[in-house]
Amino acid sequence: MDNPLTRPQSTPQGSAVTLSRGGPFTTADLPIDDEGRIYHLQIRPEHVAPDILIVGDPGRAEFIGSEFLRDLELRHEHRGLVIVTGKADITGQRATVVSPLRATAATSGIGTPSLEIVVSELVALTEMDFEMRTRKASLPRLHVLRVGTSGALQASTRLGTPIITTYAVGLDNTGLFYEAAYPDEVCKRVEGELAELVRATMGEESRFYGRVYPYVARAEPAIVDALEEAAASLSVTAKLGLTVSSCGFFAPQGRDTARLRPTVPDVDRVLADYDPKVGGQRIENMEMEASFLCHFLGGLGHWAGAICPAIANRRENTFAHQYKESVRNAIQVALLALAMLRNRHPDAHVS
Repeated sequence: MDNPLTRPQSTPQGSAVTLSRGGPFTTADLPIDDEGRIYHLQIRPEHVAPDILIVGDPGRAEFIGSEFLRDLELRHEHRGLVIVTGKADITGQRATVVSPLRATAATSGIGTPSLEIVVSELVALTEMDFEMRTRKASLPRLHVLRVGTSGALQASTRLGTPIITTYAVGLDNTGLFYEAAYPDEVCKRVEGELAELVRATMGEESRFYGRVYPYVARAEPAIVDALEEAAASLSVTAKLGLTVSSCGFFAPQGRDTARLRPTVPDVDRVLADYDPKVGGQRIENMEMEASFLCHFLGGLGHWAGAICPAIANRRENTFAHQYKESVRNAIQVALLALAMLRNRHPDAHVS
């Protein structure tokens, strides 16, 4: 029989969520090997810093480790998931930040299903007492930033522009398996409006009519502010906006290349035309991970956000083949933002 302390009770949509602090957790629920390493990542708690860059490409995690981190404590790969921990020295032109920053670069893989495993294990490595298999009474707060590539949805967005996510729209279903209260009324309103918009776009004749239901998460506002400040300090022109996370790359992002008709035709154009009425912002870009990252970590009280350069423009049908410099700029902005936050909140814990 399940121990009720180990599992949160179901919560009505939009209400406050009571987080579980239970345990002990079984070996099936929390697999740890005989060397004290968590199952998929194959690392121990001391290997993870509280400031984390999440990237989809394992090569990008390697790049961050070799180009931006020194005094490496860990460079580990298992199942294609690269984890690197070390110290970053980065200072902006107008920043008063004191380096170095102890940081971890972690591969998430492609899409929210893979990300769910990686982020859940990073949280467990931070929150769990592995010897007792219980959650710690005091939980250090993680600051986690996704740095990836994305496709711009607005014609006015220049290729290479880093998009700083303010809200993330999940067109995946991974987030639907975790109850988290709406962080604000914008999430609730936009979620409802987009559900109606997607349903209307599908048409009643669709086999899956009404079954594609978006959820909306919020990037931590303090992270958004820090990213803006860091970008300005590094003279990187960034853009604020909403980000859509899709469950795939082709039809889920409006690419009509298969012999099967897309369930939601031209979803990219439909979302680009939608006005969320959020301070003049629009849905700026599409990628595949930010929604779950913000939904899951925000629900737990950790801080999450995303900065993703636009390497394609869906309205203009253009693609930036030489995009590495844009990614490098976004990594620098993300590391500086994390350093600023850690200086301001050196001993932050989840309340």
